[in-house]
Amino acid sequence: MSVYFYITVLVLYGAATLLYLLYIVLPHDTVGRISRWVLATGFVCHCTFTFFRYLEAGHTPITNLHESLSFFSLTIVAVFLGFQHRYRAVILGSFVTPLALLVMLVSAIFPSVIVPLNPALKSGWLGFHTITAFAGYAAFAIAFCAGIMYLLQEHFLKNKKLGALYHRLPSLEVLDDINYRCLTIGFPLLTLAIISGAIWAESAWGAYWSWDPKETWSLITWFVYAALLHGRLTTGWRGSRAAILAIVGFCVLLFTFLGVNLLLPGLHSYR
Repeated sequence: MSVYFYITVLVLYGAATLLYLLYIVLPHDTVGRISRWVLATGFVCHCTFTFFRYLEAGHTPITNLHESLSFFSLTIVAVFLGFQHRYRAVILGSFVTPLALLVMLVSAIFPSVIVPLNPALKSGWLGFHTITAFAGYAAFAIAFCAGIMYLLQEHFLKNKKLGALYHRLPSLEVLDDINYRCLTIGFPLLTLAIISGAIWAESAWGAYWSWDPKETWSLITWFVYAALLHGRLTTGWRGSRAAILAIVGFCVLLFTFLGVNLLLPGLHSYR
């Protein structure tokens, strides 16, 4: 049953991506409305797929790369739908939905078979730790997209090339505010994920911190976003500097999430 919902999600996310990209060319309210409904329908199907996967596995389905990437895509769409409702920025979907679709397509590469849980993962912390981590990741993904849009908009202004895309994109102030809001949402969630992971590690392996590659890179990611948040709050980092750091931070985050699992084996490695 879950396989059919998975395929449906891929189709709907693909259709939503095409519609949001079409919105760049035809910024009509009808196109924007249909895009939102198609994406929202895909999101509901994605939630249903995740629920069936949970019933089949008997635990939170975030224990291999297939499940984790799927859940990452789900949280990206969830956070985006919230920001789209808050800022009425349909064009943001033209950058976010391709990312969500790409993550889902990558998840299809990895085995989807359900295997018994590793004894170390049989804990009540599994759901809390992973859900807070991916919710934070999703907020940073939106900041990444807003950062790209900010740099594009700034480029148009500096070069005085106020073409069609310039008029579609939100103002620099709105994009900078989205970046900041994502940071204030994502950073506390990432912090909670690291703290809960340390507590879980102590109960599973007898140590709060063992400098496993995943732990080390999670700390590096935390410091990158901590520096960005500190700069915004104390020295007034805004604009292009904040946008660039949001993009760099997300690249570091992707390595922490995907690169470490594939390249740096350790206690947290899974496929």
